[in-house]
Amino acid sequence: MATLEKFDDIYARACERKGGEAHLESLLPQTLSSDEIMQYQDAELLSAMSMQVFQSGFVWKVVEAKWPAYQQAFFQFDPNKVMLLSPEQLQARASDPQLIRHLKKTQSIYDNALMIRDVMQDHGSLARYIALWPVEEIVGLWQALKRQGCRLGGNTGPYFLRRIGKDTFLLTEDIKGYLIAHKLVDASFSSKTGLTQVQGAFNQWQQSSGRTMAEISRIIACSVGDNRI
Repeated sequence: MATLEKFDDIYARACERKGGEAHLESLLPQTLSSDEIMQYQDAELLSAMSMQVFQSGFVWKVVEAKWPAYQQAFFQFDPNKVMLLSPEQLQARASDPQLIRHLKKTQSIYDNALMIRDVMQDHGSLARYIALWPVEEIVGLWQALKRQGCRLGGNTGPYFLRRIGKDTFLLTEDIKGYLIAHKLVDASFSSKTGLTQVQGAFNQWQQSSGRTMAEISRIIACSVGDNRI
């Protein structure tokens, strides 16, 4: 494995590419504290999770425009009410022209409501489960969401966490390109080995910079490639 580039050098390059420190800092994402994340209600998390699932591979603005109709169709995303929907009712919603016609993604709303119930039984609430997960092992939370939830693999789970303010880095194409070019990963990004290597690099950058994982992720994205942030 190659030597880790100093984060100060990455930051300086990102500043140069983005027109200075002030502009770069204005682009950095905000995160919430563990206490703040614990304030989320199950319905808020199911809504955010479901929106991320529908936005995966689809035009984000279209999903956002339709979301009030989803809130109405799925009882404001109250998991207990969603779990009462029959297969026929889910099918009807997947065929509703006011919504998005995608049965598997529609089914994921129901399946993830079940996941939230299961996590609540074991950990008190999904919000608590997410809030207390250590950021230095954040890829483990990605894997848990993929394993326990529905259609939360790939970047969907991490983007959901970023949406609700949980500190996490993202594996965008720019960031993956950087990691490959600097020989920091020698395994698939979907493998346990590859994710462990990525986590290790981000942990070192966090220790040296004192920044959040989300900030580090955005700064690296701004320092290379097409700046897809």
